[in-house]
Amino acid sequence: MRILLLGGNGQVGSELRRSLASSGDVIAGTRDGMLAEGMLADGMRCEVADFDQPASLAALVARIAPDIVVNAAAYTQVDKAETERDAAFRANAEAPAALAAACARSGALLVHYSTDYVFDGTGTRPYRETDPTAPLGVYGASKLAGEEAIRASGARHLLIRTAWVYAAHGRNFMRTMLRLAAERDELRVVADQRGTPTPAALIADVTARVLREAPQASGLYHLTPTGDTTWHNFAEAIIDRAHALGRIARKPQVIPIATSQYPTPAARPAYSVLDCTKLRHDFGIDLPTWQQALDATLT
Repeated sequence: MRILLLGGNGQVGSELRRSLASSGDVIAGTRDGMLAEGMLADGMRCEVADFDQPASLAALVARIAPDIVVNAAAYTQVDKAETERDAAFRANAEAPAALAAACARSGALLVHYSTDYVFDGTGTRPYRETDPTAPLGVYGASKLAGEEAIRASGARHLLIRTAWVYAAHGRNFMRTMLRLAAERDELRVVADQRGTPTPAALIADVTARVLREAPQASGLYHLTPTGDTTWHNFAEAIIDRAHALGRIARKPQVIPIATSQYPTPAARPAYSVLDCTKLRHDFGIDLPTWQQALDATLT
C-alpha cells in the first residue's frame, strides 16, 4: 500500500510513522515539509501539507496518489480556539473536507481522527457512536464539522474518535505532570471531569492493525483504553508509577479541585467516556485498561 500520513510530527503522527512502517510505502506530510529533529532515522519521505491552506491539499493527494490517506493533523489548542475560530475550522473542518473530496475522486481510503469533545458531557453512560453530538466549544464544533464533511463527501472513510491523548513525547498532560512534579511540592488538578486517557501509541497500533487486517473497513469508531478516571486520579497514577520507576525523585501531593477553581476559556465536558464496544466487536481487538496503557507509555 502507498500511505500518505499527514501530521507526521504530532503525537499520534509520530507513532503512526512507527506503526505503519511495515504496511507499505509511507510518505509523511508536515506543515514545513520536514520531519522533527530526532525522528529522522526512519528515512521517511516528507512533503509539505499545510492545513492552514486547505485548498493546497487536493493537489498533494493527486500527486502522491495514495491508496490510503491517514490524517493525524489537527488544530488541538482547545482554549486558544475560542479566539481563533477561523484557524480551528480551517484545520479541523475545511482541510478534512478537501482531503475527503480528493479521496472521493481517487478512490483512496481516508482515515481521520476526532474527539470526545463532540459531546456535551451530560451523559451518564459511555457515549456510543450513534449518540447525539453537542460540542461545548469551538474546538469540538470544528472537529464535528470535519466529521460531517467527510461523511458527506462520498469518500470511503474510517473516522476514529478518541480522548485525552498523551504520549512520551510532545506537549501533553502526562509530560506536564512529570515536569511539575520536579518543580513543585503540590499539584492542584481538576477532579470533576471524567474520561479515559489514551496513549498515542495505542491509537497508532490499532489503526495499523485495522488497515492491515480489515483494509475494506469504513465507518465511525470510538477508541480508548478500557475504564475511566478523572484528571486528578490520572495525575496521581502518573506520579505514583513514575516515582516507582525512578523517573521522578519525589512525589508531590496531588490535591483535587473543582473545574470552577480552574477556569478556562473553553468549557470541557464533565463526562466524556467513550463506548468502544463496536471497535472491539468488529475487529476483535482487546484493549488495555487505561492503567496498563499508562504503564506501557512510562516504561
